This record gives sequence, C-alpha cells and structure tokens, in this order.
Amino acid sequence: MSPLASYRRLFTLAGPLYVVVAFVGRLPLAMGQMGTLLLVAGTTGSYGVGGAAAGALAVANAVGSPIAGSLADRVGQRPVVLVQSVVGGLGLLVLVALADAGVSPVLVVASAALAGAAMPQIGPLARVRWRPITRDTGHRQPRLMDAAFSYEGAADEASFVLGPALLGLVVVLASPQVALVVAASVLLVFGCWFALHHTARLTLAHRPDGSPGARLLTAAFVVLLVAQLLIGVVFGSVQTGTTVLATVSGQPGIAGLVHASLGVGSVVAGLAVAALPARFGYPARVLTAAAGLAVLSVPLLVTDTIARLVVVVLVLGFVVAPYMISVFMLGERAAPAEKVGAAMTLLAGATGIGYAVGSASAGRLADLHGHSGAFAVTVGAALTAALLAAAGQPLLRRVTRAEPEAARTDLATA
Repeated sequence: MSPLASYRRLFTLAGPLYVVVAFVGRLPLAMGQMGTLLLVAGTTGSYGVGGAAAGALAVANAVGSPIAGSLADRVGQRPVVLVQSVVGGLGLLVLVALADAGVSPVLVVASAALAGAAMPQIGPLARVRWRPITRDTGHRQPRLMDAAFSYEGAADEASFVLGPALLGLVVVLASPQVALVVAASVLLVFGCWFALHHTARLTLAHRPDGSPGARLLTAAFVVLLVAQLLIGVVFGSVQTGTTVLATVSGQPGIAGLVHASLGVGSVVAGLAVAALPARFGYPARVLTAAAGLAVLSVPLLVTDTIARLVVVVLVLGFVVAPYMISVFMLGERAAPAEKVGAAMTLLAGATGIGYAVGSASAGRLADLHGHSGAFAVTVGAALTAALLAAAGQPLLRRVTRAEPEAARTDLATA
C-alpha cells in the first residue's frame, strides 16, 4: 500500500471531520506557550520572567498530561478531555486577566502553571485512537499504523507552524492578550468537540486486558523519554532565541511567524516518513535524525539577521518530525497495551519539560548574551540527542525485534 493510499484509508476510517477537529484542537497548546512568553515578557519587561511563565505552563502540562493519560486509559478519553478543555480554556483567560492587572510575577507564573496543568495533549491522545480505529484492517494494520504516526507527527509539527503563525498574526494586528483569548476560545470549542467525537469511545471499548504488573518505565522507554526531553529543549531555546532576535530587530510580533518556519520543513518530512522502507528501522531513523539536528543547529550560533534565521530554522525543521515520529512509534511498541495512553502523554510531557528547560535556560542566557546565548542551548541539546541516540541503539533495537504489545493483543483477540 502506497503512502497516499494509506493516508486515504486512514481518513476514510476515521472520517475527515475527525481529522480536522483533532488538528485544530491541538493549536491552543502551540499558541499558549509562545503567547505566554510574549504576554509576560511584555508586561514585566523581562525575558527571564516571560520564559519562567512559559516554562511553568509547559512543565505543569508535562506533569498533568500523563496523569490525565493514565486516567483516560482507565475511564476513557471522553470525560477526561472534556474537563481538561473547559478548565484549560478558562485558565488561559485568567492568565490574561492577571498579567494585564500587573499583579506579582509570582502569581502570573502560578496562573500559567495552572492553565498548563489543565490543557489536554490532543496530539498524543489522537495517536492512541488509531490502533482501535484500524483494528479491523487485518494484515494492513501495521502499514496503516506507520502512516498514522507519520501523519500525527506531521500534524503536530503543522500545529506548531500554524499555532505560532496565528499567534503572531493576532499579535501584529492586536496584542498578545487577544492572541491568548483566541487560543482559549479554540480550546473551549475544538477540545470539547474532540472529547465528544465517537472515536473517543473506541479507546475504552477496544482496550484489551493487559497484565496489571506490566512495566512501562523500561530502560528503552527511559531512553525515549530523554530523547523527547532534548527535542523539547531545542524547541524552547529556538523559540526564545527567535523572540530575542526579532525584538532586537524591532519586529517582536514577527517572532511567531519566524519560529513557525521550523515546522514547515518538518511537516513535509513528516508526511514523507510513511514512504521510508521498513528495512530502515526506527532506531536507525532516530540516530540519523539526531545527527542531523546536531549538524544543522550549529549555524544558529552565527545567525544575526531575521532573513538568515528563517533559512536556518527552516532547514533544521526537516529532521525534527522524522525524529519525533520514530520516538513515538518506538514508544507505542514498547508500551504495554493497557498503558499506551500513559506512554504517549509521558513522551509528550517529556517534550514539555524539555521546552521549559530550554525556554528558561535560554531566557537567562539571552538576558546576558542575547540571541546567541539562547541558541547555544539549542546546539548543546542537539549534540546531546545525537550522543544519546548512538548510545541507546542496542536498547531501541531490542524494542523493534519484539512484536508490539498492542499488536500481539489485537491478534489474540481477533
């Protein structure tokens, strides 16, 4: 089955409306992080405080999402995501109100954390739905799952293109406050819609019985968690460095549009992953993409204009989606069948923690050394990711030699 045929089959099985809802529903999280950075940095005059608030939102989301994912594994996604969408949307509105009121930075950072803790990770939860959606496709399911994860990786990246782009547009036309109000509104509508979609029931109705003692945090899964944490550091530091350079250049509102270029190449590369031959396994893909991150991030250190930054970030994006798709696919295969929701949200949570580390550390270095200091964090994280991928190859290959736990259960119950 060709990649295009696989994508057509997936969209037929799930329905095009589901694809739209699941995509738009993930935009608020992409908008919220940068929107918080711009809002708080603007109201306090400090990139450090802005980075701390954006980092607090990301860390709280990273901590809260796996808890929500584990709960969704037990009771289903519908009630969990519904509550998250309502509380998360209202939390963003409270954050805007407090920042505008000029309250203590501590209270602003705390409100950002509360909003982040409630916001749903729709991308990882959408990944969980694909195995039950493709359950009755027989021998085609492995290929369809590969295509599904390629699509989801591209969709995540596209959300981090359109999210910051939409944010930047609203900031240019209005203000960061209005941009976060838009993000809250989108979450309240499309997050709830995603929760109520009929596919939410499949994750509970078709959840196989697994071994209660099955471990999720194996050595291989820990490697994958650290790998995602490092790509999060890349995201956070690039976003902060971009914001600083754009501000110094007198165009702060364009930061979201520039950062969005990171996802343009990533979306294209993500969709193309489905065409890669099976013999080019996921561990090798992680290693290749991580090496690409290390090499392609170095030019950031000598980039000092917006035009050059767009080119460098655009090229860097071509290795981001293949890296993340491979890590998530290995995570789905390594997880016990009854803990896939927790696995996907843990990986997403690790990305959020990495974003917080990258944003906060890059913000501090940016206060001292400008955008070059922020981008030094990016290069360090990329080099570390390459070393980790090389050292972790034996563990990751062991995952691919074993048949996926969820696939084994599906075959046993078919």
